[in-house]
Amino acid sequence: MKIALIYPNMGDYRTKDAMTPLSMGILAALSPGHDVAFYDERLEALPQSLPDADLVAISIETFTARRGYLLADRYRSQGKKVVMGGYHVTFMPDEAMQHADYVITGDAEGAWETLLEDIERGQPQSRYDGSRQRPLDDYRLDRSIFVGKRYAPLELIQYSRGCRFACDFCSIHAFYPDGVRTRPVEQIQAEIEALPTGRFLAFVDDNLFASRKKLESLLATLTPLKRRWGCQISIDVARDDALLDSLAQAGCGFALMGFESLNPANLRQMGKQWNHAAGDYREVIRALHARGICVYGTFIFGYDEDTPDTVRQCLAFAQENRLEIANFNLLIPTPGSALYARLEAEGRLLSPAWWTDPNYRYGDPIFTPRGMTPQALTELCFWAKTQFYSYPSIARRLLRFNGRRRWKNAFIALLANLVSHREIARKQGKRLGEKG
Repeated sequence: MKIALIYPNMGDYRTKDAMTPLSMGILAALSPGHDVAFYDERLEALPQSLPDADLVAISIETFTARRGYLLADRYRSQGKKVVMGGYHVTFMPDEAMQHADYVITGDAEGAWETLLEDIERGQPQSRYDGSRQRPLDDYRLDRSIFVGKRYAPLELIQYSRGCRFACDFCSIHAFYPDGVRTRPVEQIQAEIEALPTGRFLAFVDDNLFASRKKLESLLATLTPLKRRWGCQISIDVARDDALLDSLAQAGCGFALMGFESLNPANLRQMGKQWNHAAGDYREVIRALHARGICVYGTFIFGYDEDTPDTVRQCLAFAQENRLEIANFNLLIPTPGSALYARLEAEGRLLSPAWWTDPNYRYGDPIFTPRGMTPQALTELCFWAKTQFYSYPSIARRLLRFNGRRRWKNAFIALLANLVSHREIARKQGKRLGEKG
């Protein structure tokens, strides 16, 4: 068959900060013997028609759902068969089925191959459930489909799927309820050795700290490779100086940590009260900086104890502690999360299916917070982002000499800040599914 893989953007426009979508590489690797074409709408305009395609596969995330549905409707009107999969489809399969001939829930492995076989036999089913317990020993990825596309200059790698924690705002635990699975470290080593030398690596794992034993095994594998890399990791790694030392020795240059809030009551509500078990945030940041590891801190606003002062305090904290990168996010209730179910039950959702609402704009409030108006919450989050990534803020945070921070990591941080300075304003206020 001729298969068209499509990774939609939030709307019909291009971005400058796109990274390689590993899910598309996995589908390509699982399609031997088929003719696969890959389109990434974040980088290129999609064809108005796909006359040669026997099957169109569209990956759907919550923010790209409306755009993905519009594309699916267009291609189906031209007589094409469409299959959808991804996180959003897993939680909203009935919704997706209104725009697709087939849907795949859960992981692609196993379900995708079965769908292709069933189509070739002329006996396809409408739904396929990919196992979320299958070992990752046979993980496969075809990076050739990314060649020639202008992605950010780094290579993405996946070691694990799932997370040890079940935070209120996150749907990862609902997607992978049976715990964390990891790939064999020998497989990770072989994959890295095949990548271009000198290219920065980024682990896409939701939490690289799957367990102490697994993290130690991975770090021991990475250390002799002498590569620079970044990851998302839970703050409890800071309980152990030996683990932090191992992170640095293994080449970790960036650590994304979900600080989320400075308010203990908010942390309890979001199910992250353990965040403070590792000690004061300032000490965590100092410990990472002392080892030359740059910190990407995330904060979310909209929990019941948040007020306008909360946002201002977090911005001041991020600037005073010279976080290299930070994000100040409006709390987003997505399907599959405990947060969404709670706000829906409380009648606080302004638009329950906001991802398909033609009036929704990126950055709009989605629910009614307790401590401020919805519009004030939206404006404050946008203000915090623009202030953090203003040129004076970038200079104060990044141009101060730090003998332990490697110049290459500092350069990456500077580039990321400059891209964010531009992209924040470009995305704000865009309607989902439409032209920029």
